[in-house]
Amino acid sequence: MSLTSRLFQSRLWRSFFRHGLPNNPLDRSLTMTSNIFFHLHPVKVSYRSLRWSYSFGLGIISAILFGILVWTGVLLMFYYVPSVERAYPTMKEIQLSVPLGELTRNVHRWSAHAMVLAVILHMARVFYTGAYKPPREFNWNVGVVLLLLTLGASFTGYLLPWDQLAYWAITVGTNIASYAPVAGDVTREMLLGGTEVGQNALIRFYTLHIAVLPLMIALLVSLHLWRVRKDGGLAANESDR
Repeated sequence: MSLTSRLFQSRLWRSFFRHGLPNNPLDRSLTMTSNIFFHLHPVKVSYRSLRWSYSFGLGIISAILFGILVWTGVLLMFYYVPSVERAYPTMKEIQLSVPLGELTRNVHRWSAHAMVLAVILHMARVFYTGAYKPPREFNWNVGVVLLLLTLGASFTGYLLPWDQLAYWAITVGTNIASYAPVAGDVTREMLLGGTEVGQNALIRFYTLHIAVLPLMIALLVSLHLWRVRKDGGLAANESDR
């Protein structure tokens, strides 16, 4: 093997791993600290928080459901058309004509319901175990925002079939938003893209559902997991550490 080839392989290895083979204490330590999957875990955790009955894995379940929603949502985007004339026909086409279309849509729908339930139960568990107390109050606030974003994603997705249920849901929802102090009317007009429920409203809710809300959820989930790691894993009493 030529010197150039060895140099290329060495640079290639360094560009990925930034350290040597983990055959000594230093490189083993670098392997742990530079790997994102290993780095997610805190240095030490309490025995109590490792029990399944302590957290029921609700946070992980919520994250897995979010991943399922992203995957099935991308598949549905290949066929769905965000048009007031074609939205409902394309949803029926997905259910009746597209191979595995009905399964994909049902998985997407039930995963959305399950994620809302899992996030609510997760926050209830956090509150019950006192994991919102200092120094974890920042992460609790992040969790509250994630709950609101989850509800928003569920609501915007509920409107996309553009049937009678969707039409009246968006009418009632935006009318409720109009009662907000100071910015109520502006908020309603921003959501609808005008003064009436129509094509502009469908496009805006579609954009919120497929782009804005998922991106915000993904970013905040990353921050949420990072804060859990920095705060020493799941909260538990000091006597159980």
